[in-house]
Amino acid sequence: MLTQWIFSGRDDILTISQYLTGTAKLLTETAEAGLGQPVASAIDVLVEAIDERKSVLVCGNGGPAADAMHIAGELVGRYMLDRPAYKVMSLGSDAAITTAWSNDFEYETLFARQVEALGEKGGVLWCLSTSGDSENVVRAVVAAKNQGMTSIAFTGRGGGKLADADILVAVPSSLTPRIQEIHTCLYHYVCEQV
Repeated sequence: MLTQWIFSGRDDILTISQYLTGTAKLLTETAEAGLGQPVASAIDVLVEAIDERKSVLVCGNGGPAADAMHIAGELVGRYMLDRPAYKVMSLGSDAAITTAWSNDFEYETLFARQVEALGEKGGVLWCLSTSGDSENVVRAVVAAKNQGMTSIAFTGRGGGKLADADILVAVPSSLTPRIQEIHTCLYHYVCEQV
């Protein structure tokens, strides 16, 4: 059945070559978009926080939630180098906290609540949102500022409401899957440099 759908003559179905070429084009556009300075700033604040054993909190919804867990896994575990563990946590990954808070209050405040509990002055909040407008992520940035934390936002074109983060890394696209693909390349680079 899937094969029939794929080969049904639809004009909007991409071949793997077209898909990968499109991703490569966006990678090139991202490389030329002037993101070097904000990415370098993100690396600097992460290194400083980690050196001072301050908390690094990472958050996102859906695919970016999985990316947040991936980032935390790379930085707590190891990324290409045997080294001590870093103090990094993915927000929203604890089902008991997530469901208890969201059931009793509202999901839009979940990450802000966790920042209130786990954040600290000199720490970092690293957010991922393709739109930049996810309300629970936006509120987490406000909570982080109240805690004296630096906020990093990985978003799509323009940054949305997260353009107010201290450091904005905005992929020049508005297509969610493509933004997520580029975010993976960017956060792997950041993890490698950190």
